[in-house]
Amino acid sequence: MSLVLDPAAQDLLFREARTANAFTDEPVTDEQVQAIYDLVKYGPTAFNQSPLRITLVRSPEARERLVQHMAEGNQPKTAAAPLVAILSADNEFHEELPTLFPHFPQAKDLFFSERPAREGAAALNAALQAAYFIIGVRAAGLAAGPMTGLDFEGVRKEFLDDDHTPLMVVNIGKPGPDAWFPRSPRLAYEDVVTTV
Repeated sequence: MSLVLDPAAQDLLFREARTANAFTDEPVTDEQVQAIYDLVKYGPTAFNQSPLRITLVRSPEARERLVQHMAEGNQPKTAAAPLVAILSADNEFHEELPTLFPHFPQAKDLFFSERPAREGAAALNAALQAAYFIIGVRAAGLAAGPMTGLDFEGVRKEFLDDDHTPLMVVNIGKPGPDAWFPRSPRLAYEDVVTTV
């Protein structure tokens, strides 16, 4: 059975997509970011939690503050990318559940009254949304450079608050010269899928 999605779209989103390490200086507009969000917001999360929060780092001052919290090898990429997004999990996402999950308003208190339960749910579901976001960046014809080489606590203190847990930083833009490292191997279907 073949996939329904057009092969060119499959290539754009998956087969030819890699982490970008260099970008052109072409700006990424607010309209592009909104179009990405307006697409990926439909990706499913448990109870429609939607805990991902996106902090766009645009000003030179904010960029400088962020770069100091990145691992040494990630600092030049983050300094040069046209746009950088800090993706975080909102551990107080349950406050939005009466709006986001209106057919079961009790979910807010029944499942998420305790902070540890919220933190676990937020981390898992925001990570799902982060993956959707990266695919959305690709769908917009841009390249994403997601990175977890950073001082998470430093980024949280610098840009977020105690209710938000940083997940990753994503550099965004048009790929520049030598943007890609060679494709790394992938596991074969037989190595991943087990039928029981």
